[in-house]
Amino acid sequence: MEREAKAKQIGEIKTRFEKMTAAVLLDFKGMTVENATKLRSEFRKAGVEYKVVKNTLVKHAIQGSAYAGKLDDALVGMTGIAWSYEDPSAAAKVVKAFKKDEAGDKLTVKAGLVDGAILDAKAVTESLATMPGKDELRAMLLATLQAPMQNFVRLINAPAQNFAYLLSAKETKDSK
Repeated sequence: MEREAKAKQIGEIKTRFEKMTAAVLLDFKGMTVENATKLRSEFRKAGVEYKVVKNTLVKHAIQGSAYAGKLDDALVGMTGIAWSYEDPSAAAKVVKAFKKDEAGDKLTVKAGLVDGAILDAKAVTESLATMPGKDELRAMLLATLQAPMQNFVRLINAPAQNFAYLLSAKETKDSK
């Protein structure tokens, strides 16, 4: 590979690491082309960018960052990186779901990266993959904000509703 092409790839990888909210480093050794294509498709659906990279290029790209020198154990052998730009748990969720399928039994997680922290494979599949996503967090926040208003409306309607029940009971009693 020419020096210019390598420099360009290092720049692209560095840009991805700077823009990401989270990343998952994967070893896809032993996977069939069909299964790898299926995995790429799942990543695309989730809005995750996946790329197979050379370990030396990644090492050059992360020099001067919070990850410099800390990923040397993970950057061995075949490496694919899944970058999440919006939802930090998106890539981990896709990997966890894919590993449940028969197609993902050869896929292994090397490490995960979130906000300057490095997660081991267990933390990626157990913690990061189970975190609520951005849409789930929005729904939880909305429900929390709506709860007091719903209770207020219920309390305002209670006297009128109780009066209606009273009239209904009186009518039932008089008709007997």
